[in-house]
Amino acid sequence: MKDSGKIISVQGQIVEVQFPQENLPKINDVLVLEGDNKVRLEVAISSSPSSFYCISLSPTQKLSRGKKIINTGKPIAIPVGKNVLGRVIDIFGNPLDDLGKVDRTEERPIYREYPVYKDLSTKQEIMETGIKAIDLLSPLVKGGKTGLFGGAGVGKTILLTEIIHNVVSLEKSDSKASKSGKNVSVFAGIGERVREGQELHETLKEQKVLDKVSLIYGTMGQNPSIRFKTALAAATIAEHFRDEEKRDILFFIDNIFRFAQAGNELSLLMNTIPSEDGYQATLASEMASFHERLISNKDNSITTIEAIYIPNDDILDQGVQAVLPYLESTVVLSRNVYQEGRLPAIDLLSSSSSNLNPEIVGDLHYEVALKTQALLKQSLALERIVSLVGESELSADDKLVYERAKKIKNYMTQNFFVATDQTGKPGSFVPIKTTVEDVNDILNGKYDSVSDEKFLYIGSAKQIK
Repeated sequence: MKDSGKIISVQGQIVEVQFPQENLPKINDVLVLEGDNKVRLEVAISSSPSSFYCISLSPTQKLSRGKKIINTGKPIAIPVGKNVLGRVIDIFGNPLDDLGKVDRTEERPIYREYPVYKDLSTKQEIMETGIKAIDLLSPLVKGGKTGLFGGAGVGKTILLTEIIHNVVSLEKSDSKASKSGKNVSVFAGIGERVREGQELHETLKEQKVLDKVSLIYGTMGQNPSIRFKTALAAATIAEHFRDEEKRDILFFIDNIFRFAQAGNELSLLMNTIPSEDGYQATLASEMASFHERLISNKDNSITTIEAIYIPNDDILDQGVQAVLPYLESTVVLSRNVYQEGRLPAIDLLSSSSSNLNPEIVGDLHYEVALKTQALLKQSLALERIVSLVGESELSADDKLVYERAKKIKNYMTQNFFVATDQTGKPGSFVPIKTTVEDVNDILNGKYDSVSDEKFLYIGSAKQIK
């Protein structure tokens, strides 16, 4: 067969295949094993003038030297459109739920070019999450990108799940949005635990919003090629909703660091020379080719919220740093804050947003956010003094700053809807306007006579008795 080649080596998930010189495959073509089209490979890079390193997209037990491989001549394609709403699928469009086969009437290849500059949107509209610390200091905008940074076990996934719950539920309660059916969500589970994916699915089902969400999973136990391609497949689903169905999309990723990690694993197997930091030399271009697809055009938006794992709590890790250029807002979760028992464990000083300017959030919000950051910085300098000699040794003015900072930190704690089963406490959604007014009142001394413990895990300050 003119489109066939033969395997010359198998190394982990990388298979080297040789083809006739006159009929070479294209990069990203899908190859199948002769006699078993469920064993699939994808052409990655050339290893010699007539052979290619191919990524195995399935278990490699059936592959060995000399076996014949057939070129399909097509890249990986995934079903898109309304047929994937309410479904959990993998990168091939196979169902991971118990709802039967996915309708493949509409399919798109997972590789696409990103929109050209003239088609981009410049609109900026605040998106409310109901989470006080995020709305005040790292506000989200419709069509923007937000990163949730944190090490292992500090609450990235539960924070992301709470944002999904709040934003999707808010849209459901909005009669205009519900009636138009314009807004949908896409969730990409990249290299995370199966348990977390199951919990998210159950949460969405309980809240009766699953029919507005498409979930695509490439979990931790799967090979790096599947994890890597999951991000691209999810982007394809979102692009179809934006371009063909003219919808606004909320795009959630857990976890984008696993995308970088999977690419690194594959590059090592293909004998690619790494950069000085140990990551693949193509890391920056891989991040760019993915993130530049997730942008808003003049008619419809893709709003991206992604969790980023910080290995060894080192935010300078190159896999983490590669994501930063694409984000407007960063929410940093701190292990120290987590150990102090303040949840969500958001580091209020390290978190920031380029959206925090008066033209987007308004004058009052901007001023309150700046004053809050200034007060927290002052308090940080006082904490060492207090740890050495005690709070009683502070001057009256310093004591006031220190007390107000503690109240703001405690006020930023919050019970989550998605954690109600674990905590036994109902969740709270706090509007941005309420958060700004409450923090402004704390800064202006309205609650100077109230102890800081009263501010722990409340919604609005009006709940203080």
